[in-house]
Amino acid sequence: MDINEIVQQRIEKSKDLKAKNVVLYPAETPEHITIGEALKDFQEGKKVTLCGRIMANRAHGKVNFMDLRDTTGKIQLYLKQDVVGEEKAALITGLDIADIISVSGELFRTRTQEPTVKVQDFTLLSKSLRPLPEKWHGLKDVELRYRQRYLDLLSNEDVKKVFLLRAGIVRAIRNFLDARGFLEVETPMMHDIAGGAAGRPFKTFHNEYGMELYLRIAPELYLKRLLVGGLDRVYEINRSFRNEGVSTRHNPEFTMLEVYQAYSDCEGMIRLTQDLFCHVAGEVLGKQELNYQGKVIDLKTPWKRQSFAGLVEEKFGIQPSDDPAAMLAKLQAKGLAVGQNRLSRSQINKIVEDSLEQDLLVNPTFITDYFTSLCPLAKTNKDNPLISERFELYLAGMEVANAYSELNDPLEQRRRFEEEVGGLNTEEKKSVDEEYLLALEHGMPPAGGLGIGIDRLVMLFADQPSIRDVILFPLLRPQEKSEEKV
Repeated sequence: MDINEIVQQRIEKSKDLKAKNVVLYPAETPEHITIGEALKDFQEGKKVTLCGRIMANRAHGKVNFMDLRDTTGKIQLYLKQDVVGEEKAALITGLDIADIISVSGELFRTRTQEPTVKVQDFTLLSKSLRPLPEKWHGLKDVELRYRQRYLDLLSNEDVKKVFLLRAGIVRAIRNFLDARGFLEVETPMMHDIAGGAAGRPFKTFHNEYGMELYLRIAPELYLKRLLVGGLDRVYEINRSFRNEGVSTRHNPEFTMLEVYQAYSDCEGMIRLTQDLFCHVAGEVLGKQELNYQGKVIDLKTPWKRQSFAGLVEEKFGIQPSDDPAAMLAKLQAKGLAVGQNRLSRSQINKIVEDSLEQDLLVNPTFITDYFTSLCPLAKTNKDNPLISERFELYLAGMEVANAYSELNDPLEQRRRFEEEVGGLNTEEKKSVDEEYLLALEHGMPPAGGLGIGIDRLVMLFADQPSIRDVILFPLLRPQEKSEEKV
């Protein structure tokens, strides 16, 4: 039987139920407990009311055994026609797998010790017109899994566990930062200037003000305004947007944690990062190691450090004093950036980092000593102005965090902004953020700032190979009209 026949069959069942005065989608839901609560405090003979989705239905004469599931667990139902009564018994044949019902009855265990509800009454809460996918051909198409994530969650317990783990990771991060006196804040997602990080923005337009706006690339410049305002420890778990490529590690809409601490610096952020990762691992995994794609990642501190300046000199012959043209020539000599005749700071940075990722160790590694020319928002090293006080954190060859000692000199920041804007291609032109510079002129305390990619962090903790596997609804191409729906 194909999907269209199944749907039509269920529509006919719905009509029959309506003819028997059954409300298919009632407005009220009876008071109930979760299945998890019933199982945790299981007492034979205890009366309960539960709600959930029918996941299996096995008929044996005048008895039906069903599996009922909600987010917290699954329990067996025992429906005997002479127990539920003649009127309700006549409705059992109208129930299908995937229907959502409430049941009332007594808890007991079968001879095989299966926790079960002896159903005395039931109510239909939502009639499903389509079957669960595994009942006819399975939800095997990867893109369809992302597009119809609700079916993926229903069909695959492991998928649901990934997103429960994600929620646990975010909760552990909040608990860690809150306990250390950080204040969670919210900053604008629409900016009049695309800034705070390198990246191509999404554009939009505000009709009332007649102004072009950008979806934020990062919240950094707003969060640092709060440091000026006397909020010394702030963080935001934010949605940011970059109008760039899609890959196993990139989604145009992504989640970041950004943390700013006054009277700290890059070294303080290294300590904070180590402590945060170890805390989250202990809370959600109960151990200080990760298993990622067959690799064991040891989180035991202190973590290793490697010099970016040393790595690129060894691999490409690039020096921190090289201008962009010289860097480009050296990259081209190594077979990279072939065909390019000009590259921006962010493009050079990306080419170098992509090339270096494959050489980095599995265990956590702080890459330090980035060129000042690649870090317009970071302070310089006191002993070498060509090197910035910045690190990027890599695990399993993947960049998951970025931090630096925040530049708080307004005159130097203006110079770097103007230099950056002057070096961009026409299509990349940005404006100097005068509002941010005005805030700096009022005095920003020395501070450390840290950004962590939540999606990539979840990839590592959940052992998932693609960023799409840890985002509930990743961005997809428009679906062809001819494609069949599950």
